[in-house]
Amino acid sequence: MEKHAPQFRIGEAAQQSGVTAANIRYYEKEGLLAPGAREGNSYRLYSAADVHQLRFIRLCRAMDMSLHEVRTLLALDWNRKQDCDAARDTLDEHLQHVRARRAELQALEADLQALRDRCDGSDAQCHIIEALHARADAQPHPAAPSGSGPGKRHV
Repeated sequence: MEKHAPQFRIGEAAQQSGVTAANIRYYEKEGLLAPGAREGNSYRLYSAADVHQLRFIRLCRAMDMSLHEVRTLLALDWNRKQDCDAARDTLDEHLQHVRARRAELQALEADLQALRDRCDGSDAQCHIIEALHARADAQPHPAAPSGSGPGKRHV
């Protein structure tokens, strides 16, 4: 998409795109959007093409795509056959992630339902809270922080 003269301040670009000003700055920092041009008073300015790109990013993020996946798709040209193949590959990988996450959520749903079924409110104590405390006691003790942190989830 061709760049047009900057015409929107960051607040206006946020309103036009549905992306918060904070996220616009973050996407600039992450290289998903070129930094806005600056007016003499240092206000960031964005073009209609920038607003379109922000909408594209927001759409992809709403589909739970990672920043890496969004970056990949933004770099592609819809007029090149090779880029079409790369877009399909990116979506295929994302579909695998969505399917795995769906399976995790279905298992979580079954677990939550089984937990919910433990208590109908007629006993003197709540078996849901009892079960949660038992699970908490059964959790392994976490190792001391190593600085590397837990594995990063997709998103």
